[in-house]
Amino acid sequence: MKKTSTRLADGRELVYYDLRDDTVRDAVDRRPLERTVTTSEVRRDPLLGDSVAVASHRQGRTYHPPADQCPLCPSDGERLSEIPDSSYDVVVFENRFPSLAGDSGRCEVVCFTSDHDASFADLGEDQARLVLDAWTDRTSELSHLASVEQVFCFENRGAEIGVTLGHPHGQIYAYPFTTPRTALMLRSLAAHKDATGGENLFDAVLEEELAGERVVLEGEHWAAFVPYSAHWPYEVHLYPKRRVPDLLGLDEAARTEFPKVYLELLRRFDRIFGEGEPPTPYIAAWHQAPFGQMEEFDGVTRDDFALHLELFTIRRTSGKLKFLAGSESGMGVFINDVPPERAAERLREVASS
Repeated sequence: MKKTSTRLADGRELVYYDLRDDTVRDAVDRRPLERTVTTSEVRRDPLLGDSVAVASHRQGRTYHPPADQCPLCPSDGERLSEIPDSSYDVVVFENRFPSLAGDSGRCEVVCFTSDHDASFADLGEDQARLVLDAWTDRTSELSHLASVEQVFCFENRGAEIGVTLGHPHGQIYAYPFTTPRTALMLRSLAAHKDATGGENLFDAVLEEELAGERVVLEGEHWAAFVPYSAHWPYEVHLYPKRRVPDLLGLDEAARTEFPKVYLELLRRFDRIFGEGEPPTPYIAAWHQAPFGQMEEFDGVTRDDFALHLELFTIRRTSGKLKFLAGSESGMGVFINDVPPERAAERLREVASS
């Protein structure tokens, strides 16, 4: 992997990640952009104890542009985009309309490929590995920022999810706090460790799932399963078999196997609902240990956390979506219409030949 860092016309950082070491990246952003001004603010809810990012400048962000005006495609002649060069492998840049900025963290965009009509599942294994390397590098770089406590790499795919740009891409949020979902995991981890005299909850869950009926696919270094208490109609958790706290902890064997396993998982997701169905909308979310202090979680360290990816779709059956209604949105109690055992069975049925 070759990494080249540069600056866009308004001062934002852009980083090229290339498969070839001899690739030269010296294109200049020729757009007449003024320096980006953001109004991001993090407010803490005194009743729930969580945080809300208020970012009014995002109201003016790019919204469903036609393909020939996509800001994530390479620049072409006088059609200038967020990527100054005429081609790229993988590129990461600071979001022009960030939810978090400055002392409130940072937001980045990750473009998986220059092919506007592709998806992550269409990538080759070398390209998917390059994305993994980019995620890992950005996690390392962002973890050193004073304002950052947790790094979250994720992909939203599909208009049903709310994606406003059709180009295959993901995002990275670098939060100035430990997110509520991670805090819940850490509290459960601490309670289980105390109750069992030191047993790791993530290890126990993985061991139990691998012995059960909800395994979707398994490699030498990775395992994917539908969790016992899946919240979404089709939800898969992907774990490295050797527990590590973040992407930085993966060894070369796990990195090498990841593309094959993950691409197969995404391709199965696109076949869940049968031939002729539109691509399955999904969210793919990496869960990594926070980089900040963890004193509030009794006896738990970063090394107790288990890196994993959670992949789920909001489509519950052909042509029908799972909406977060009263119980889910109002009280946070999910109601799943698809038994996890049946979801796992279906994901095994659609294995590629």
